[in-house]
Amino acid sequence: MMARRFLWVVLALVVLVVAALIAWRLFAPQLLRTALVPGIDFAQSELAPAPDYSAAESWVARPDLAGNPALFAPEGFRPAPRPAAAAFFVPPTAFFGRDRWNGPLDDATTNERLDMFIRNQASAFNGIAEMWVPRYRQATLGAFLTDRPDAEQALDLAFADVKRAFAAFLEAQPEDRPLLLAGHSQGTRHLLRLLAERRDDPALRGRLIAVYAVGWPVTGADLDTIGLPACASREASACLLSWQAFAADGELDRARADFAAVKQIDGRPIGTAAMLCVNPLSGDGAPAAAGANPGTLKDDALVPGLVGARCDPSGLLLIAPKPEGAWPLVFPGGNYHAYDYNLFWAAVRADAEARASAHALAREPGLAAGRGGGAMATEGEMP
Repeated sequence: MMARRFLWVVLALVVLVVAALIAWRLFAPQLLRTALVPGIDFAQSELAPAPDYSAAESWVARPDLAGNPALFAPEGFRPAPRPAAAAFFVPPTAFFGRDRWNGPLDDATTNERLDMFIRNQASAFNGIAEMWVPRYRQATLGAFLTDRPDAEQALDLAFADVKRAFAAFLEAQPEDRPLLLAGHSQGTRHLLRLLAERRDDPALRGRLIAVYAVGWPVTGADLDTIGLPACASREASACLLSWQAFAADGELDRARADFAAVKQIDGRPIGTAAMLCVNPLSGDGAPAAAGANPGTLKDDALVPGLVGARCDPSGLLLIAPKPEGAWPLVFPGGNYHAYDYNLFWAAVRADAEARASAHALAREPGLAAGRGGGAMATEGEMP
């Protein structure tokens, strides 16, 4: 009797799990919107004070900050002791609240997530650059799950903070210092808009090592708007890289349909336009096997040879084999968005080093001759 009762309990649990999976598959967008999109208008949303970017607390990472998460390095690596370049990294969405459209700067949970993201992402660039990562009043995650005007207002507010942070970052740099710009997800969206607005800015002319516009779709029209080329080789500098990681056996048609509705910088939906995909393992559009991956960052350690990657015709970066073990932030359908940097951490670091050398050499061949140990020894500027 007891055994039969136990079997009925197990059967009931199995039915519940299957039902939950079916409901998720059929109604995931609606469920996510209900759980994450604020139920109030933007005009009613509580608004935190604007960050003061002259104050240390308005930055996640800055050269003078103690406990700077961007200075993390796994075993075998270290931050450059005297980097010649400076990096401005715009972090991804870490505020998931539904009670307001833009997150405050002092939310403890949001800041814990920010530290984790910066440790896993921006740290890849600390071998060549001094790291600057602003806090900003991020649009909440639910802003990306609705087409309500409130969402656009929230994103505009977040961008205004990023714009002021970038001005403060530039003001703190010597006029000829090389610059690396990077971001992820919402941060990349803001970075692209910033570059479009500053397309002809003399303060940036000749100084860009590269732009890592990761985790947000970039099209050829976007590149035209920004005025930068795609990176065609690892020896290229003053160019832009972008990728979005998906399992090769994931729900790719669904992903492509979702991206078709995303707006380009000029406001037009992407539609059937191909997205830019630069494979971080090769530095261009060429495929690379897992053996070419020098290290995936997982649990603060590097695992070499874990995944290979190839760009598909639509612009998705397809990874294989599928990583084993716990990857708790993998989205449904094989979307490895949260791990766009982790999966290729060591390759991104090597890529940045190569482009920093190319940038210095393009300006003056002798400048890069003394580089070593992952740090730029002298400053340079490309024409």
